[in-house]
Amino acid sequence: MFGYGAAMALTRILRQCGDNLSRDNIMKQMTSLDMEIGVYLPGIRIRTSPTSYAPINQLQLMKFDGQRFELFGSVIGGD
Repeated sequence: MFGYGAAMALTRILRQCGDNLSRDNIMKQMTSLDMEIGVYLPGIRIRTSPTSYAPINQLQLMKFDGQRFELFGSVIGGD
């Protein structure tokens, strides 16, 4: 699932680049992401900036109830 999410982000970057696939433009697009990808939990966003390359800065806690994992609380972190 992580690989699929990374591929979705790369697809978005390449679309934003249009016909200009120079290194400078790719880096510009990579450092200006703000999007959700359907494979992560709702509310988890991929965000990058020129000063922060880490795409995921959020999490949501879950606990095991003996049969399955259940989310609790809200999404933590992010900007």
